Amino acid sequence: MAETPASIPLEKVPQHVAMIMDGNGRWALQRGLPRLAGHKAGTENLRRVIRASVEFGVKYLTIYAFSTENWGRPPEEVKGLMYILEDVIDRELNELNKEGVQLRHIGRLERLAPSLQEKVLDAIDVTKNNDRLVLNIAFNYGGRDEIVQAIQRMMKDGVPPEKVTDELVGKYLYTAGVPDPDLIIRTSGELRVSNFLIWQAAYSEWYITPTFWPDFNKEEYRQALESFSQRDRRFGKVSSGELQESNA
Repeated sequence: MAETPASIPLEKVPQHVAMIMDGNGRWALQRGLPRLAGHKAGTENLRRVIRASVEFGVKYLTIYAFSTENWGRPPEEVKGLMYILEDVIDRELNELNKEGVQLRHIGRLERLAPSLQEKVLDAIDVTKNNDRLVLNIAFNYGGRDEIVQAIQRMMKDGVPPEKVTDELVGKYLYTAGVPDPDLIIRTSGELRVSNFLIWQAAYSEWYITPTFWPDFNKEEYRQALESFSQRDRRFGKVSSGELQESNA
């Protein structure tokens, strides 16, 4: 009998999981469907993944929904993705709020339509006091752009070079106040970072699966968490076991 999600030791569950939800277009093409149908299927799957995150005890979930580079996709696909985000807010906000999910946006808002910006900001405000799960939605987000903006804001604030530290830079990032991701999951089998959380992912563990995002289910999510629970996170140091052996 397969192990249940409850079999994962609670102390081993990552506090912060980030996900690159890749493979929606290829999922659709395999089925003879337009790419946008894959994005819609991926959005439906996100609802299930959010619920699973709550069940597993994950406290922060960051999803890569739309990158600064995605503007280069066909206009009809970009327009469709914007519509999907707006539709998700309209349909899911009340339920997410009831389930104690706090919504946050990371990325640039200014390029989005004013009506969509307003809905995003409203969703953030409505859920700001929830603490069961913090859901960071990386929409119109780029890791390099985030760092550049952080540097620009530090310069505007007159921060002297000798005062710049890792901790200070973190306070100028979109994710200020959120712990760095312990685990990053990428679906569809691609082996690249794709400009995602470049600063924050310095010591994240990775889990790569060939499964396309619409098919990434609760069971595989559990497998990713169990894989993480078996990792020895050293953060550039040696493990306690290696240290004991070296001192023997």
